[in-house]
Amino acid sequence: MANSSIKIVTIGGGSSYTPEFVEGLINRYDEIPVRELWLVDVEEGKEKLEIVGNLARRMVDKANLPIDIHLTFNRQEALKDADFVTTQMRVGQLDARIKDERIPLKYGMIGQETNGAGGLFKALRTIPVMLDIANEMTVLCPNAWLINFTNPAGMVTEAVLKNSPHKKVVGVCNVPINMKMTIAHLLEIPLDKLEIIFAGLNHMSYGLDVIIDGESRLDHVLTLLADPKKQPTMQNITPLPWETSFIRGLQLIPSPYHRYYYKTSTILHKQLTEFNKGITRAEVVKRLEEDLFNLYKNPDLNIKPPQLEKRGGAYYSDVACNLISSIYNDKGDIQTLNVENNGAISNLPNDTVVEVNCVVTKNGPTPLAVGSLPYTINGLVQQIKSFELVAIEAAVTGSYEQALLALCLNPLVTDDQTAKFILDDMLEAHRDYLPQFFNEK
Repeated sequence: MANSSIKIVTIGGGSSYTPEFVEGLINRYDEIPVRELWLVDVEEGKEKLEIVGNLARRMVDKANLPIDIHLTFNRQEALKDADFVTTQMRVGQLDARIKDERIPLKYGMIGQETNGAGGLFKALRTIPVMLDIANEMTVLCPNAWLINFTNPAGMVTEAVLKNSPHKKVVGVCNVPINMKMTIAHLLEIPLDKLEIIFAGLNHMSYGLDVIIDGESRLDHVLTLLADPKKQPTMQNITPLPWETSFIRGLQLIPSPYHRYYYKTSTILHKQLTEFNKGITRAEVVKRLEEDLFNLYKNPDLNIKPPQLEKRGGAYYSDVACNLISSIYNDKGDIQTLNVENNGAISNLPNDTVVEVNCVVTKNGPTPLAVGSLPYTINGLVQQIKSFELVAIEAAVTGSYEQALLALCLNPLVTDDQTAKFILDDMLEAHRDYLPQFFNEK
């Protein structure tokens, strides 16, 4: 990039994750010379934005760096002449996530923010807003990269690429880096010595191979992972151990999110037990957030507090900052990202978004070909991709029938009549954030 000082815009700037992103920028200031960081949010998030913005300013002051932090509710003002735009928003805030988890559980289905019915409704609320952002970028900062961390990240990224003229769009997720860190720890080697070949979809990518010093160590890693005490999970997913024989039979490394598909009844039973006690993960997160924001208010706090890692998105700043640095500095390194397939996975359409390893240069990410997915996982991946494509259609058109079809295509929804009950209940619960379904036709 030609300019020597960068303007970054973060939409959803009042998020509890923002201090981690600010820390990432501070730590990489020598390679990402940020001059302006604009934190954008909606009026309902005013208090959080101010608390996070003040902490960000204290962090920058402590680091003695010339980064100007701007807080605004005016997205267009922020986007003008931006170099990078990151999105980490939750349309409807955490109260919407609570509904995404509670309503499906009421009908005996898994409730989760990016999977099943909850994931569908997060997408239906988010995609129209993301399209507005991308269209504004086309006018206000046409050369800027849109780096989307908003879940469901793969589906949201695909919706923008398919329905907006802005094509500089990349989806990021912290699951691959979490898996990589866990396996590096298991192998007792530095992270930069380890290469994992990931392929699949967001929250549904598998480790196809593990390379160390040019040699495959997949068998050794699978042996280690067959030990229930050594299996990777994340803060937001119940740490249920895999069956040893299943891991050995799969001959691939599953993502923590695969538990929703390979351990559906066990997870549903656990969720229903907690639900009947009046608890969902979303409510736990809401309490965690309240504690974090109480910490953030402390005028003496000028670092990212370690308690932030209790949230499920820990290390996301490394993913986002590494991507920004690699584009800005034309690094040509390899990162796992959500991008247009373009032949990387031969048994998925070229114009769909996949999660694969990419070479990242000043021109953005180029996916690395992995060939066809093994038949052992291809069926599940294809089913989820079908769900995603229909869900995107529903989000863009406001079609009730497509929304119901998307639910019925998802393997976590097991009955079409129950799906209709869930759909009707959730449409009404989220009515304020779903105008496309309620506009007069």
